[in-house]
Amino acid sequence: MKHGKKYRESLTKYDPAKQYDLEEACKLVKELKYAKFDETVEAHVNLRLSKSQTVRDTLVFPNQFKGEKKVLVFCKEDRIKEALDAGAAYAGADEYIEKVKGGWLDFDVAVATPDMMKDVGRLGMVLGRKGLMPNPKTGTVTADIANAINELKKGRTEFRADKGGVVHIAVGKVSMDTDKIVENVKALLSEIVRKKPADAKSGFVQTVSVNSTMGPGVWVSYKEGE
Repeated sequence: MKHGKKYRESLTKYDPAKQYDLEEACKLVKELKYAKFDETVEAHVNLRLSKSQTVRDTLVFPNQFKGEKKVLVFCKEDRIKEALDAGAAYAGADEYIEKVKGGWLDFDVAVATPDMMKDVGRLGMVLGRKGLMPNPKTGTVTADIANAINELKKGRTEFRADKGGVVHIAVGKVSMDTDKIVENVKALLSEIVRKKPADAKSGFVQTVSVNSTMGPGVWVSYKEGE
């Protein structure tokens, strides 16, 4: 990939091969940003996983940086008022299933009550591609609608390892204080290690790096248990 002049210039301001402690790495990410907009800070955590292993869960970052999420709740008519009162942007059954089938995706996250999953499951081709399919593992298939919406509005975020065993996730904005970004990365690493498969081999967290949307990556010195 050919990078622009500003990106190449940023590479001269630090050692791209060095591992920095987390606080220093996050400071560097802020210093290396060059875009005019408020870039997102991303973390990339490379895990040692076998083909049969995966890591997936949700967390609420201690320091929020995203706007409030629009929540769609798939539920029967008798629970629509409950969902809307809890803060859902939309709630219903057949009406919204048909809208989504038609390509409507004006929401950030979908929640479904268990009795709706037989019908919602048919939306897999649409919701699955966008990472919006309700899933019990992430707390988005639940009978406790109010609690799910409350957590999502507080910023509950899903993380999952891709096929290469890497977790890619936004952890802040470059406009945030460094210590707040550091807290968010620490919270992420703690949750990832908590979800470590019982039969995972040693050296579970292989590498950690952080970068801004447009900026270069900075390696983080990390040892499990820190």
